[in-house]
Amino acid sequence: MCNVSTVDSRGGAKVGPLHGIRVLELGSFIAGPFAGQLLADYGAEIIKIEPPRAGDPMRRWGITKDGESLWWPAIGRNKKSVTVDLRGEEGQRLVRELAGSCDVVLENFRPGTMKRWGLDYETLSAANPGIVVVHVSGFGQTGPGAEQAGFGSVAEAVGGIRHTTGSPDDAPARAGISLGDSLASLFAVIGTLAALTERSTSGHGQEVDVAIYEAVFALMESTLADYHVGGVLRTRTGSVLPGVAPSNVYPAKDDAQVVIAANADTVFARLTEAMGRPELATDPRYATHQARGARAQELDALISAWTATLESDDLIGELQRHGVPVGRINTAASILTDGQFAARDMILWRRNGNGTELPMNGIVPKFSRTPGEVARTGPALGADTEAVLAEVAGAEQLARLRSDGVI
Repeated sequence: MCNVSTVDSRGGAKVGPLHGIRVLELGSFIAGPFAGQLLADYGAEIIKIEPPRAGDPMRRWGITKDGESLWWPAIGRNKKSVTVDLRGEEGQRLVRELAGSCDVVLENFRPGTMKRWGLDYETLSAANPGIVVVHVSGFGQTGPGAEQAGFGSVAEAVGGIRHTTGSPDDAPARAGISLGDSLASLFAVIGTLAALTERSTSGHGQEVDVAIYEAVFALMESTLADYHVGGVLRTRTGSVLPGVAPSNVYPAKDDAQVVIAANADTVFARLTEAMGRPELATDPRYATHQARGARAQELDALISAWTATLESDDLIGELQRHGVPVGRINTAASILTDGQFAARDMILWRRNGNGTELPMNGIVPKFSRTPGEVARTGPALGADTEAVLAEVAGAEQLARLRSDGVI
């Protein structure tokens, strides 16, 4: 069952910890809108500005059903869709006026675009000193690379993670998801929350500058020091970390695969008990971390020979009983039937605009008192245009703007 919380007077949604925060989301695709999704999950009011007629390309990206993306209901969830043509002066003026009542403006256009439109921080903060403007771009707002176009895939290469991903015998690999964009979104949310916290004492907003390549680079651990000081260039190592064993992917009898991480001495001893080979824990070839690391392939072969004799459920159960960290390599199919995901409300079933019931990821992290809720899937294009713009324009003006194609 879902957590129960206070009812939000804005429309029945469960109140999240960001209730009362108003965010103007500009931009498209993933890096900005996923940050908007997360802020919406936590209860912020998200006003998403989209181009009239076309909308965010995410409405059509990926797998579609009846012409609607199966991703859009999730990345657009809990948001209000307002159509405004930002390329013209009237549209820019409408958005400037909306920004006057917002806490945050979140954008992921190429640097310089906001300034050309009169939506830069200096202009917006003159009317609203507390506003926080969050920029997400490939290479940041400054520096010689700032004006380069930068998608997440390119930023993953520049930030260093592609060099370490995949098999050493193949070209650098990408993850099967938009990793760079999603990392930038996470840092955008962190930066937003930090700036709002600081504003509560200073009373002033500020700019938050998230570069996708830097979001990737922030995860690169000690690779610089390893190279510059230690003389080691970390590169692609497939499914293992050199010198850390056993920690790999192992086959089960039913063709499922599991990850076993038993590289600590005590955990390795528990693994050998589960295998019925307790003597391996004291064998000089495997008794220490260094010894196991030096014989990782040999040790993996021994473990694989054992795991392949057991069905995956039995294998996982046996290792769990012995306190050995183990996990199935899940697919979408197996996640849908996983009891842990269900118990923590990590699979939310909602209907999209076409009436199709579909599963989507739950809210992360969990809040004990203000959990938030997904009360609405990604809305139809322009579903909230009149309701929101009525704050800054009268009915006759809105009718004219719609007739002129501005909204």
